[in-house]
Amino acid sequence: KKMEESIGSSQIDGNDEFQFADPVSSLEGLSLKGKTVLVAGANGRLGSMVCRYLLRNHPQTNVVAAVHYIGENSPTARGYGRLSYEVGAEDGTGNLGAAWSAEDRTASFQYNDAMKDYNLQNIRIVDVELLDPVQCDTIMEGVNSLIWCATDFNGNVPRAVSALNVGLLFRSVVDFDKGRVEIEGFRNILGAFKKNRQNSLWEGSGGLESVLNRENFNSQLKSENDPINVIMVSASPNTFQDYETPFGTFKDIKRQGENLLNNEFPSLSYTILQMGLFSDQFVAENKDIKMEESKDDGNINIEARRKINRRDAAKAVCDALLNEELVGKKMQVWTAGR
Repeated sequence: KKMEESIGSSQIDGNDEFQFADPVSSLEGLSLKGKTVLVAGANGRLGSMVCRYLLRNHPQTNVVAAVHYIGENSPTARGYGRLSYEVGAEDGTGNLGAAWSAEDRTASFQYNDAMKDYNLQNIRIVDVELLDPVQCDTIMEGVNSLIWCATDFNGNVPRAVSALNVGLLFRSVVDFDKGRVEIEGFRNILGAFKKNRQNSLWEGSGGLESVLNRENFNSQLKSENDPINVIMVSASPNTFQDYETPFGTFKDIKRQGENLLNNEFPSLSYTILQMGLFSDQFVAENKDIKMEESKDDGNINIEARRKINRRDAAKAVCDALLNEELVGKKMQVWTAGR
């Protein structure tokens, strides 16, 4: 589906089902107004919903939707289908090509007045290979906050295996030296973010003498009212059973990725949100969101039953950008305990 055709250059009532009462605009002085938030994994189950929530509840925020997309004719291409659907780009006037036509098997959608509150003018889509540090450096320019939803896994199973996607399997096996999205990919994007934030603060600091007089220049890479630098979405330790991969177990890979923030990038403010099982069919949305700090000796039986609707998960993620009380913490997040 050609999402860009549906957005165009015009300002984008329509569907209000995803808007929550009293959306958070600022907590403790932090604000998303005029800020740019990059969502890594924006075409995923949660990432697409995070983009939707940001657009509809923070209309003065710019959203950069980072997707892994190689090309329309590539066996590894998934397009922007989920992202396009969730943000409402397909709510416009549509045109669907004939399924039997090799030349015109495409769908396109054009803006209409029903979409004016979707704020699609605030989203920009970028293609990126997260295992390429140069590409990561390019897309992080001008970004104030990063929401990390990217993953190599579908649940606890590698996506190449669960989807029987030969292209992804080839990429993960033949190019094993590139690493894992959860670890090397996350390291690349954090390194690029840190570099770009340092450059931005340097340019706005008044030069070398001013920087030398600021003791905390490199200890906190955010301005006074900037949102939290990084929200990392991970999985609760007991949500899934472990799964052995050629690069380590599922749980070990997740924990290594989480540890990168504190061990290698302490100058970035961050919050880690370990989500319960996503369950849109059996868990209602707009429920009270529950959080507790993650513990190594948590109750396995209780934690394994925790679930959350993706729309509430997206709200929890976006609200965490503005909650300084969560900085430096690893929180388990859920709404239902059965």
